[in-house]
Amino acid sequence: MVIIMLGAQGTGKGTIAGIISEQTNFPQISTGDIFRKNISEKTELGVEAEQYIAKGELVPDEITVPMVVNRLNQEDAKNGAILDGFPRTTAQAEKLDEILTNLGKKVDLVINLSTPKEELIDRMLTRRVCSNQDCKTTYNIKLNPPKVEGICDKCGAELKQREDDSNAEAINRRLEIYEQQTSPLVEYYDKKGVLRTETVSTSINRMGKDVAEDIVKDIKNSSIKGDEI
Repeated sequence: MVIIMLGAQGTGKGTIAGIISEQTNFPQISTGDIFRKNISEKTELGVEAEQYIAKGELVPDEITVPMVVNRLNQEDAKNGAILDGFPRTTAQAEKLDEILTNLGKKVDLVINLSTPKEELIDRMLTRRVCSNQDCKTTYNIKLNPPKVEGICDKCGAELKQREDDSNAEAINRRLEIYEQQTSPLVEYYDKKGVLRTETVSTSINRMGKDVAEDIVKDIKNSSIKGDEI
């Protein structure tokens, strides 16, 4: 099963994908993590990607797609995977369909997350991530703070703010880019009949964990019954 997470930055894609991954054993494939790994290892693709990320711009397909293809070809993604952060455009979605067809797979479920813009900006400004690359647990100093300020509950490593989360203007630009280039994916997957839209917001008291638990139940029920999602 191939699951795709859609939604602007800060909607909780990573959190929801992580919970689903734990419950299904499908690897969570995050383009953000792939980018950071390549950047830290100073690969050729990583160096190119860093130039775009630093400016709050989308990384071009000729850089992103090869990274994702390499990850999908790894053994742990053989039975299923959760794509978090890819595709971001309809062009990428079409390319992904080609890739999956060649692998004998298809997109089974697309989870589209929606959150008010003002709430998204505040979430990203107050988001903190564990600096331990083997942990990478995400916190929010308002909504989900660590027990000890600045310290990860799970591994004790220092929490840091991602560089692209520290500037409200850059965040707003990223959200604008999402609206312009990524929103058409909702229509693309809706036409394919695999779209599931969920609102995640404190205003309705429905957070990522609630959404993830409902989706996991539906996935397991579908699997037991042998039905399509």
